[in-house]
Amino acid sequence: MQELKILVTGGAGFIGSAVIRHIINSTPHRVLNLDALTYAGNLESLKDVADDPRYQFEQVDICHHKDVERVIQAFRPDIIMHLAAESHVDRSIDGPSDFIQTNIIGTYTLLEVARKYWLGLNIIEQENFLFHHISTDEVYGSLGDDGLFTEDSSYDPSSPYSASKASSDHLVRAWHRTYGLPVIITNCSNNYGPYQFPEKLIPLMILNALAGKPLPVYGEGKQVRDWLHVDDHARALYKVVTEGKPGEVYNIGGYNEKTNLEVVNTICQILDELVPEHPGDISNYAELITYVADRPGHDHRYAIDASKIKQDLGWLPDETFETGIRSTVQWYLDNCDWWQHVLDGSYRGERLGLKTGT
Repeated sequence: MQELKILVTGGAGFIGSAVIRHIINSTPHRVLNLDALTYAGNLESLKDVADDPRYQFEQVDICHHKDVERVIQAFRPDIIMHLAAESHVDRSIDGPSDFIQTNIIGTYTLLEVARKYWLGLNIIEQENFLFHHISTDEVYGSLGDDGLFTEDSSYDPSSPYSASKASSDHLVRAWHRTYGLPVIITNCSNNYGPYQFPEKLIPLMILNALAGKPLPVYGEGKQVRDWLHVDDHARALYKVVTEGKPGEVYNIGGYNEKTNLEVVNTICQILDELVPEHPGDISNYAELITYVADRPGHDHRYAIDASKIKQDLGWLPDETFETGIRSTVQWYLDNCDWWQHVLDGSYRGERLGLKTGT
């Protein structure tokens, strides 16, 4: 296998760190992690590979053109995997400007630096170069009770977050069609697994339950999501950049549709088994479930048709939701130091997404 140099933006984040761990642990390639280390970036998620000589880190904001250019020109990547993004819907409701800046302006900056770098390569290097943009199924909007998102689904974003990701997807397509930059776009369903920042549903429910805090379920909890284990996603992303076809879009899903309430109840049942000494005076963790006002513009259902990546690249998820959620709960029980450091920082488990921000 030829050694490649892969630059990963947002590599200290949840999905980015999983991608880097997969590449360093399973391939001979070199990785440069470019991350601004905002609130959700955590280098402790990479402690298992931090000392590997094939891994290096640069603290850089993708909106800073000169810094990005310096790093790319020095590292000279064969592949850029662009995962750096503001990603939490509730935060985008409170403060959309950060999402516009990072997800749109940051992607534009990275595309322009990548295009200049690509144009300076020789013909063979240009043919082998790839810019991989990692996006979300939320750009497609909301599904009804039937149907699946495909690579040809129309865009219909509902939140400032999904609108900013839709915008970045369109920029990547435009740089391919207008300038010829070799690109691939992937759109994934909801990720879960180890090292996820605890404002997201699954880790928030686990940690709140352990602390005896309310488990806030938006509306009636009937919103449906397709759950994809982050390690399965990391394998898919690596397969896309090494076997995918430039100019293509690949949707990546977990084949695990669950309502939010089903997810929360499953977590409670697993915790009842693994941590039977309940906090306070409750007899089971489900007693902590609390129904709260729904998120503004909350999409009803997301579900991915992942048949293209299966047929073209031979990828399927290894984890079922049942195996993945159990191992995830166990990971949070076994790694209190990791999440305690996160909770000691900028996020304290508060409800976001109800205010009007700028």
